[in-house]
Amino acid sequence: MKISLTIDGTRYDDDVEPRVLLVHYLREQAGRTGTPIGCDTTNCGACTVLLDGKSVKSCSVLAVQANGSTVTTIQGLARPAANGSHDGWHPLQKAFHEEHAVQCGYCTPGMIMAAVDLLAENPHPTEEQVREGLEGNLCRCTGYQNIVRAVLKAAGTASVEVPSQAAAADPTNAANQASGASA
Repeated sequence: MKISLTIDGTRYDDDVEPRVLLVHYLREQAGRTGTPIGCDTTNCGACTVLLDGKSVKSCSVLAVQANGSTVTTIQGLARPAANGSHDGWHPLQKAFHEEHAVQCGYCTPGMIMAAVDLLAENPHPTEEQVREGLEGNLCRCTGYQNIVRAVLKAAGTASVEVPSQAAAADPTNAANQASGASA
């Protein structure tokens, strides 16, 4: 089945089997390996991405269901920094780093993507609202305190929105694209 979607600012036109999950399409055909495969059962949230601006567990969506949509992965959040500093990081990525909100790091992409959606809906959440907003994402290492602290820190910054598709379509993204990508 032919699908067309925009991933991190780049349009992809591919043939997929109707049974292929979005998470597998992202990793195997689009080369967006920053989105991990966790449980394949929607229990852990590690594979969370933004689908048309809303967080979804990409193991619960068929690639054909995303046809015509815009997908933002963890790799599409950062804006390139010319000097290689953290300046290009999305405020949530930077806050997770600064607040030591990672341990093994496996849940981090999904946590950050869920937090982007949470802060888009509620830019100034309480600690309780952050915990509630992330409850579908599991972390087996950190105990969540530093994750919650990072989300609250990012909420205090000026801009936590998803990068515009024009910004995400930066030429530096081209090196990350799979052979199925088209401009």
